[in-house]
Amino acid sequence: MSGILDIMNKLDPELFEHLEKTRDLAFSEGVIPLKFKILIALALDASHGATEGVKTLAELALQAGATKEEIAETLRVALYVSGAGSIYTAAKALKDII
Repeated sequence: MSGILDIMNKLDPELFEHLEKTRDLAFSEGVIPLKFKILIALALDASHGATEGVKTLAELALQAGATKEEIAETLRVALYVSGAGSIYTAAKALKDII
């Protein structure tokens, strides 16, 4: 985790280390392949209105082997569970990627 969270490392290095360990645990290869874990996170960020998160996660998903169609289907699930706001968030995030 870098970028915007670098300030947290300066403010509270112990908390930042915990965040990094939690990220590593969540996104480690396991029973669920990494690509799908990233798509789950993308749906959650879309549902929470986190445009930058959707953008970053879409790029990571593509790098992990996800297709644009898989991203689209992920957003269908976000729409069903969280409503149209998730689609507006995703559209804003994906405008320069897709």
